[in-house]
Amino acid sequence: MTITVNDYYQPGWREHAHHCPACEWQGSSRQMEMELHDEQTEYSCPHCEFPILVVQHPDLAHVQAAAAAGNEEAQQQLAILAMAPRPPAADH
Repeated sequence: MTITVNDYYQPGWREHAHHCPACEWQGSSRQMEMELHDEQTEYSCPHCEFPILVVQHPDLAHVQAAAAAGNEEAQQQLAILAMAPRPPAADH
């Protein structure tokens, strides 16, 4: 069964030991094959490629809420976004 993490800032999902139901492999997401998509990242078993974990990417409101709640990773992500060049405002 594939596990879905809807809260990117949920503590521990990266380090949690996951079990592959297809081949019995066990390990953390850091040991899995990672496939990045626009709205999510999929983590698969490094032995049989069974999809073990799907992590939903946070939207800006979720990042801001997590940063306001003191999440250091979210605060760092907001700082990176603040440094990104912005297109000039359109004159109306």
